[in-house]
Amino acid sequence: MPFREVNSKMVEATVVPGQKMYSQRGAMLAYRGEVSFTPNIQGGQGGLMSMIGRRVAGEATPLMTVEGSGTVMFGHGGHHIQVINLAGDTLYVEADRLLAFDGTLQQGTMFMGSQGGVMGMVRGQVTGQGLFTTTLKGHGAVAVMAHGGVIELPIVPGRDVHVDPQAYVAHHGDVRNKLSTALGWRDMVGRGSGEAFQLELSGSGAVYVQASEEKL
Repeated sequence: MPFREVNSKMVEATVVPGQKMYSQRGAMLAYRGEVSFTPNIQGGQGGLMSMIGRRVAGEATPLMTVEGSGTVMFGHGGHHIQVINLAGDTLYVEADRLLAFDGTLQQGTMFMGSQGGVMGMVRGQVTGQGLFTTTLKGHGAVAVMAHGGVIELPIVPGRDVHVDPQAYVAHHGDVRNKLSTALGWRDMVGRGSGEAFQLELSGSGAVYVQASEEKL
């Protein structure tokens, strides 16, 4: 279910009979046609255990199930919106950044510590991002939110990408991430996250970076 970008802060989706989509609650701005919005109690594609996993992980952003026939306009908080199209791969994104996505995508939760061991856990503590992140896998479209617009940076073997963790939005592909320090511990005393920490991504895929260090 492709999204049409109305402007940098609004997207429009076409809803057709027999196909569901999910959106963050409060994200619907307007709609045309016979469209219904119901609270989602099963955690999207993936069922009850996926929902429980996200609640334990703190990834419990409320979702609405959207179905029927018509068009729906989505936006939230004046945030910039980036549409990401998946072709069988997996998108890693924090739940509170999800605006809307295809119901055909399988939703799950991943423990970030599994991609970087102890440093993966440190990343969650230091950057304010959760230790768990939401995954969306399959073929379909996802609309994510960010501050100040988003740029897509390709990740190719042998050419790692370093990102300020506060500017990180999402990534997809066969990518590993780890937290690295740009300064010694003494230099970091009394500082915020700043550029003292870097999120190093390697492998093959892409990372989405926002033009701001502000959290949603």
